Amino acid sequence: MKIEQIYTGCLAHAAYYIESNGVAAVFDPLREVQSYLDRAAKDNAKIKYVFETHFHADFVSGHLDLQKKANAEIVFGPNAKPAYKATIAEDGQLFEVGDYKVKAIHTPGHTMESTTYLLIDENGKEHGIITGDTLFIGDVGRPDLAQHVVSELTEEKLAGLLYDSLRNKIMPLSDDLIVYPNHGAGSACGKKMSKETTDTLGNQKKTNYALQDMTKAAFIKALLTGLTAPPGYFPQNVLMNIKGYESLDTVMERGTKALNPTEFEVVANETGALLLDTRTASDFAKGFIPNSINIGLSGNFAQWVGEMIPDVKQQILLITEAGKEEEAITRLSRVGYDYAIGYLQGGFAAWKESGKDIETIDRISATEFEKVYASEKPLVIDVRKKSEFDSEHVIGATNIPLNQINQHIAEIPKDQSFIIHCAGGYRSMIAASILKQRGWNDFVDVTSGFKGIAETNTPTSDYVCPTTLL
Repeated sequence: MKIEQIYTGCLAHAAYYIESNGVAAVFDPLREVQSYLDRAAKDNAKIKYVFETHFHADFVSGHLDLQKKANAEIVFGPNAKPAYKATIAEDGQLFEVGDYKVKAIHTPGHTMESTTYLLIDENGKEHGIITGDTLFIGDVGRPDLAQHVVSELTEEKLAGLLYDSLRNKIMPLSDDLIVYPNHGAGSACGKKMSKETTDTLGNQKKTNYALQDMTKAAFIKALLTGLTAPPGYFPQNVLMNIKGYESLDTVMERGTKALNPTEFEVVANETGALLLDTRTASDFAKGFIPNSINIGLSGNFAQWVGEMIPDVKQQILLITEAGKEEEAITRLSRVGYDYAIGYLQGGFAAWKESGKDIETIDRISATEFEKVYASEKPLVIDVRKKSEFDSEHVIGATNIPLNQINQHIAEIPKDQSFIIHCAGGYRSMIAASILKQRGWNDFVDVTSGFKGIAETNTPTSDYVCPTTLL
């Protein structure tokens, strides 16, 4: 059977493409759909169906643009109520894709409409299951997202439904089926996902904690233990996927408006748009436009935009490296931030050459940190996740995770110098740019983050300490 996994690492997202006899189908597509259209054209095929496993929270799907551009039929599972034309499959319904068949298996739990698609080849052999967020490699979908959209869908109720779906719908299937999940490690849609992006169902029955022999009560407890709060943009993405959204073509046209430094400044002042600088942390630190925020394209850009910018409708003006404007707009749109309204033509260099004001952020190396720590015992603010901090941290450091910095910003002193760091310098520069924007100036950032600090730690200094030693 011809099935292609199209994996996007920055979102830990997998879409799928199948083709048979000139007919194709796409499962859980990303917002930018041209690659799927090109893939079908290469096969001289027509995309007949766009299958959605559920209403996604962590990204905006490309199903509406595929419906428009390929005249494809959108398919959701039972209980789905989209605000646009779509086929709502019945449990067990078969769809023909050339000589292949796709069987919809309703598997509620992650969401009420969650559906697994069983792939059947031209010989009638069951080949694999596209599981969406029902079953991952090493994990299962978190059951606490739907309640942020429909309050009566408690996480306990959904976890119980997921227990039933896994045991009554998934586990009875053949061990040799290939599991094709929607996400891998790094996604916020689960907590223990493997770096592997496919596996056999038989191996998952042996190794996946959620598929082991246990009572429903034990399953619910195991599933809910250790869940962190979902990113704030998740409910907004769900609603976009339910209600619809503008075409990516419209979003790109609006965002790719080139503005010279004077025009950029005027638009910023007139609109109150957020100034988003997507350059690397090191480039940003050396010079940036006052009041701009740094979230680098080189890291988990979309997720951190979603974590740090509360409203997907926020107007955004972009400062990027030359030629990276369309990439930035595309990656913003993947998580629903559709209101980029222009970019700085010529990038930061053009701004600097125009003679306009700039700011900088002081940075120190891990070796310099060691010297300052030994002589001055400064306040150290660690913006890594609590789990990272609990594993190992600088003795005496204060942990304020980056995604909570806005809620705890009043705890950071303005009348005392401090040092800020994360794991490698990416997240701490996001935090540093926010602090600068809010009026903090007396601090420095560690370029290599905790990794560099730990590597320079010596037996005599002993300033890095695992929790087990505290």
